[in-house]
Amino acid sequence: MPTLDWTGKADAIKAAQKIPYRLLEFEESLSCGEKNSGNMIVQGDNLVALKSLLPFYRGRVKCIYIDPPYNTGSAFEHYDDNLEHSTWLSMMYPRLELLREFLSDDGAIFISIDDNEQAHLKLICDEIFGAKNFVANVIWEKKYSPQNDAKWLSDSHDFILVYALKKDLWRPNLLPRTEEMNARYKNPDNDPRGVWKLSPLHAKSGTNIDEYTFPNGVKWSPPPGTFHRYSEETLQSLYENNKIYFGKNGKSTPQFKRFLSEVQQGLVSKTIWFRGECGDNHEAKREMNELNLVFDTPKPTRLIEKILRLSTEKNSLVLDAFAGSGTTAHAVINLNAADGGNRKFILIEDKEYCKTITAERVKRVGGSFNFFKMGEPIFDETGKINSGVTFQQLAAYIWFKFTGTPYAEKKSPLIGIHNGAAYYLLEKPLTKKILETLPAYDGAKIIFGKASRIGAEDLKSLNITFRQIPKEIR
Repeated sequence: MPTLDWTGKADAIKAAQKIPYRLLEFEESLSCGEKNSGNMIVQGDNLVALKSLLPFYRGRVKCIYIDPPYNTGSAFEHYDDNLEHSTWLSMMYPRLELLREFLSDDGAIFISIDDNEQAHLKLICDEIFGAKNFVANVIWEKKYSPQNDAKWLSDSHDFILVYALKKDLWRPNLLPRTEEMNARYKNPDNDPRGVWKLSPLHAKSGTNIDEYTFPNGVKWSPPPGTFHRYSEETLQSLYENNKIYFGKNGKSTPQFKRFLSEVQQGLVSKTIWFRGECGDNHEAKREMNELNLVFDTPKPTRLIEKILRLSTEKNSLVLDAFAGSGTTAHAVINLNAADGGNRKFILIEDKEYCKTITAERVKRVGGSFNFFKMGEPIFDETGKINSGVTFQQLAAYIWFKFTGTPYAEKKSPLIGIHNGAAYYLLEKPLTKKILETLPAYDGAKIIFGKASRIGAEDLKSLNITFRQIPKEIR
């Protein structure tokens, strides 16, 4: 398989490994709604944020959508063709490596891009996700009006590259049938089986019968150059089951009655997505204006909704590591309202507008989320707990890692109770004397500490699970 090389690739491959795990610090004042919603907005460099989220969400994300910088010449301070492509590729490579780790076995990633880097992106995605897991290169019509001042051709589309983690396991959902499609089905004979539409009885190939006479006396032959689609036995059965229509006068050319209830209740997605079905740039700007928010390059909500319809179930987890204006969260909220789902979202955005636009948009469309910022590194280069990490920060990391919920600060070794178990964090080795001083709890106990002086059998009899730090929390 051909691979792409560029200046700095070797460093890009190692970049994700060098990023330390950092704490996620909960910001209650910037959060909104239900604390246990399961939705997150993280402000920080997405490479750092992804590394910090990995212990909690590895292999759990059904759909990743990202809309990275398109590298149009304004993405970087210094514009040099070779340097810029290299810089962009070095930025994308480690992030895609980490994103791959988040996907569930039946998960998929959708990446918006334009012509500037589409070919390069395809090659590094083949390398990271495997060429065999490439699904499609979707074309999305992003504009309607041509650009009359275009120097060459008027650019009217973007691409969406689609990769599955394991293509043999991933299957896209069917898209909903449109009202226009269903309107083609009628019921002129008041058939109790419901609405239907007509299909011909002939085909380009099939059964070689010269002429067939139906029990009502109507004779029928396929048009020249075609064949009977059905055998004589099948035609007889269709007639007996009132699935042949002879027109209002009962003598017209017979046709097959195809009932709406019997057809596939959904559509296979095409690879060309027109603006009429999933919006365009103008619609995206209008959505932002209606929310009294300003953002230069939003995506239309209907575009992301289509991606989510194709790739998620009602309880799926969705990740967007280049969150921008927050369209992905908006689409999750809309789709949940439409189908009664309980999808969760994780958004990551580095810029300061993460607070004023990304989070604000989610608030204005009725979403609940917990807001986090990046904290201190948890482990030093040797794998030990960083000396700068406080008890409360370590408690927050442990609590979130093992429960998936935000930590409420407590001045106690009992850091919380979750799903019937009490969680404790000790600064000293666990002994029977220390155990007697801990806040009481009549149930299972999970105790984190540097060492335990209580034997395994005694721990088991006391309904205690001991986890040694840092080994069992890394």
